[in-house]
Amino acid sequence: MDQQIYLDYNASTPIAPEVVQSMKPLLENYYGNPSAMHWAGKPVKEELHKARAQVAKLISSAPEEVIFTSGGSESNNLALKGLYYRNQAKGNHIITSKIDHPAIINPCRFLEQLGAKVTYVNVDQYGKVSAEDIEKAITDETILITIMHSNNEVGTLQPIKEIGEIANKYDIAFHTDASQSIGKVPVNVEDLNVDMLTIAGHKVYAPKGIGALYIKKGIGLEPLIHGAGHEFGLRAGTENTLLAAGLGAACELSQKLLKTNNIQELTNYFLSRLNDAFSDQVVLNGHPTDRLPNTLNINFINKVGQDILDQMPELAASTGSACHSGNVELSPVLKEMNVPEHIGMGAIRFSLGMNTTKDEIDKVIARLKEIV
Repeated sequence: MDQQIYLDYNASTPIAPEVVQSMKPLLENYYGNPSAMHWAGKPVKEELHKARAQVAKLISSAPEEVIFTSGGSESNNLALKGLYYRNQAKGNHIITSKIDHPAIINPCRFLEQLGAKVTYVNVDQYGKVSAEDIEKAITDETILITIMHSNNEVGTLQPIKEIGEIANKYDIAFHTDASQSIGKVPVNVEDLNVDMLTIAGHKVYAPKGIGALYIKKGIGLEPLIHGAGHEFGLRAGTENTLLAAGLGAACELSQKLLKTNNIQELTNYFLSRLNDAFSDQVVLNGHPTDRLPNTLNINFINKVGQDILDQMPELAASTGSACHSGNVELSPVLKEMNVPEHIGMGAIRFSLGMNTTKDEIDKVIARLKEIV
């Protein structure tokens, strides 16, 4: 290929021009502390309020239910550890899935060291959990259910609304990591029946190092960072208004993209071209329809995904499998989906974004034909 092509939007996104513009005043003019009551602090506080309202509008929450964090991992840790620390008297049982992100699995492992009991629910061949299995796992000690909204590797969307109804039925707090879903599919916290929801800025055209956690009114969490009363007393430290403004602008942009972007059409075109070019040599991982509109996790049968990518240095894409001294170890997600090794070792995740073009896809297909 004669150009660099980026198809790894699930890993990280470029900062959108609109986002850059939103941050400029805080780089050039506004430098006060947002907690200060004088002329230097007030405009910064206004920018913080604006950003919080922009994030809240995207997910249909109240602004005061949005807490700014450093990213998806911190949001997940605050949700899980904060709820566990505050509610140990009620119980010590947590339910999650075996394919949730490490930013969920590893906090769960940590809490197990502190006495928590965690049930890791299986998924089917598409990477989808069963709401029925979630309900079966509930005990009298269950205080939290946390299931990712969509899987970062294969894109499968989980039955969050149904699980939320179950959580409400048993009066159990329900958290979802929506880092990969925000900006790609509509996310409404009321429709989804969630008590907490994680947002990661760099997945949605905002800078790295900024995220948010939606916390429904009435949900009690113990802060991870103690200090002054910033972020409604849940995250001490002077707010990073610069990056918060960027996230707010990105959330506003996301609302427009959800209405105008043709990402699903482009992804369908890509999949059609792959099937035409390679026929029974390729297999799609993840659910055929209940999947993020930008994500294709494709197995090149009897090939090694990383070997293919190594021959395409101009292409930015990813493979979840690890290669060690000629041996291929499938990603934990594909393992839990029971993908056979000779198929799964050829997995490559292509994730499209707002800058992806049809011409780029055609060039990738042409190059893949030469290699595969």
